[in-house]
Amino acid sequence: MLDIVIDKKQDEARQGEAFATALNNLFTKKFYIESYGCQMNFADSEVVASILHQNAFGSTTNFQEADIIFINTCSIREKAEQTVRKRLTEFRSIKKYNPGLLIGVLGCMAERLKSKFLEEEKLVDIVVGPDAYRSLPSLIAEAESGQKGVNVLLSRDETYSDISPIRLNSNGVTAFVSIMRGCNNMCSFCVVPFTRGRERSREPESIINECKNLFAEGYREVTLLGQNVDSYYWQNSSTDAVVSFAKLLEKVAQISPLLRVRFSTSHPKDITDEVLFTMKKYENICKYIHLPVQSGSTRILQMMNRTYTREWYLSKVNRIKELLPGCGLSTDVITGFCTETDEDHKETLSLMEYCEYDLAYMFFYSERPGTLAARRFADDVPEEIKKKRLQEVVALHRNQSLRSMQKEVGKIVKVLIEGNSKKSNEHWYGRSDNNKVVVFHKINNLQKGDYANVFIESCTAGTLIGKIK
Repeated sequence: MLDIVIDKKQDEARQGEAFATALNNLFTKKFYIESYGCQMNFADSEVVASILHQNAFGSTTNFQEADIIFINTCSIREKAEQTVRKRLTEFRSIKKYNPGLLIGVLGCMAERLKSKFLEEEKLVDIVVGPDAYRSLPSLIAEAESGQKGVNVLLSRDETYSDISPIRLNSNGVTAFVSIMRGCNNMCSFCVVPFTRGRERSREPESIINECKNLFAEGYREVTLLGQNVDSYYWQNSSTDAVVSFAKLLEKVAQISPLLRVRFSTSHPKDITDEVLFTMKKYENICKYIHLPVQSGSTRILQMMNRTYTREWYLSKVNRIKELLPGCGLSTDVITGFCTETDEDHKETLSLMEYCEYDLAYMFFYSERPGTLAARRFADDVPEEIKKKRLQEVVALHRNQSLRSMQKEVGKIVKVLIEGNSKKSNEHWYGRSDNNKVVVFHKINNLQKGDYANVFIESCTAGTLIGKIK
């Protein structure tokens, strides 16, 4: 059976893209942005693009033709910082042939490494923190005059709620929508509270309006973003009415049944039954939850300041499975945190076996300067042991991932088409409700943004393969 929604907005969306391209070509100066790290960084880059467009800068996907190059940085792991430094060095070499080129660092590395980047290594001309993007035009002007442009001040109220992001490298179907900024959790291993500041929620009407506009432009999926979306909280100063995350989720879902809604990230201590019941109520709220555990050992969780125990986390997973059967579940895992023993590691493995994650982001511990863990604990697990434990976690998850995909074989899943398959223009690529990648052969009258019912015939560890049913 074929179940396809023909999108009447596609032509309008394509016309809008053509207009934006033509307008972009009128700008005399061009900027190029590379983004690293979490989804929030990529969403921030779209805010930056909007601010620069409003100030007569055009975007380009070719750094060689740019007048300004920005790297939106991530500080969550040492490897990410090494990657950024290497990339900045490569860009700096271009200045030999283009002395007027400006290079800037945005985001989480700005505050911590501004002195090194600006003075010691002389890699950049502009350094801007996550809450200071509105100052970019003036900072660019300063840099053009030969000064260094720097603003890394954090804010207690900046949410960029009045800025309409420009979708960079967009597929025209899916989009990120930031609903809050910062974090109050103070996990001992994490730099986010120091690089992004304290938690503050964005005014709900601005979120709803952004999602409505995206839907009108032809987008068919939004992902609501926050460091901890479940702690979203907005109180109207006039009426004292409160909007929780569950209520916000419902408001977005009510825009249209054709608009899929996802969210990330959930903290285990904050996700509520109200959110789960809202997900159950609305078919277009995707049944997929990213629930980072970090460790399966209560002792290590306490040292990480995660504020929950192993038993608490497992009770949340049980509740999700009870209320939302078949819900996709993903997580984050860190191996080799301070003082971690073989027994602690075994507890992580056993928790993973129980939870049967569909997807996991797995890393060995990398001490971050300035964090609570760096100040309180010795990074005393040898790197070879960290990596060995990581290999065991990855091997376990690889098996779990394959089993998870195999469970879908023989089922019919609803897929939102996001574009061509990476390997073949004769196949569509999309995702199921529970966030599994699906590839299937093209047929007539299907296009990006359509929904299709796909019968799953086979799978790999990362992809479901099917045909229109």
